Formats: sequence, structure tokens, C-alpha cells
Amino acid sequence: MPSRLIPSRHLRVGRSRAGLGLFTRVAIKKGQYIVRYSGRKLSNKACEKVDNRYLFEINARWTIDGSGRRNLARYINHSCRPNCEVYFVKHVIKIRALRNIKPETELSYTYGKDYMDSFFRRHGCRCVACTNRRSRLRSQQMKKRRKKR
Repeated sequence: MPSRLIPSRHLRVGRSRAGLGLFTRVAIKKGQYIVRYSGRKLSNKACEKVDNRYLFEINARWTIDGSGRRNLARYINHSCRPNCEVYFVKHVIKIRALRNIKPETELSYTYGKDYMDSFFRRHGCRCVACTNRRSRLRSQQMKKRRKKR
């Protein structure tokens, strides 16, 4: 396996529980670079006028508008138990593996508290970990109701 992945060959966009997601076609080792979050670099004042969900804040002054379809990293979904992490090299946003990732696994990272409060508050998180937790709680509640009868 190459030390640096070629995103167009080793990654694919596909259907996931949360809509579209980014999946790996090959095994990825822990700490390995996966993909770059790319797009136009905007000042934070200018990005207030932009209306999309693909804004990624670099620091207090700059934000990346990743709404272009060539930006494969925009398809990485949120997870409360992620397999990737974001790191910065100057003003470049890169994503690497937190642990070994098997082929055909959906890539995910934590979006952060601000994003969660802005977009997930109404419907709640739809990541695999939260969905499984909610279904476990529902089944436990159903068992308690059955016992009371």
C-alpha cells in the first residue's frame, strides 16, 4: 500500500445512513494521511454571507468553503466515535486515520460542538454510534413497559 493515498482511486462516495458518505476502497493504517479538505479560502466576515454547510473554520480569521464537488472530504460524515481526525498544516486542512480502517468502511470525524449545536439540535445526531445507542434505549424501555403489564 502506498504511503500516500490517491483519493480518486482509494476513496469512493456512496450512500450512508446520513445521506452521502465517503468510503475507503483499501485498508488505511493508523496515522496515515487520507484526504485534504479543499476549497476557496474566505475571511470569516465574507463567509457569513455564504449559505452552505461545507464551511470549515481554520482559525478566528479564515474559513474554507468546501462546497465544490471536487472536494472529496466534504462527504466525510460526523460520528461521535470517529475513525479519522482533522489536523492543520499552516492553512491547509488535512484528514488522517485515528486507527486502522478496513476496506469499504465509511470515514468519519467529529464536526465539533458549534456545528452540532447549529445543525443537529433539531433531529439529533444520526451517526452509527448514536443510532445504536437510541435503539438500545428504546428496546430497554419496551422491556420495562412489558414487565409492568
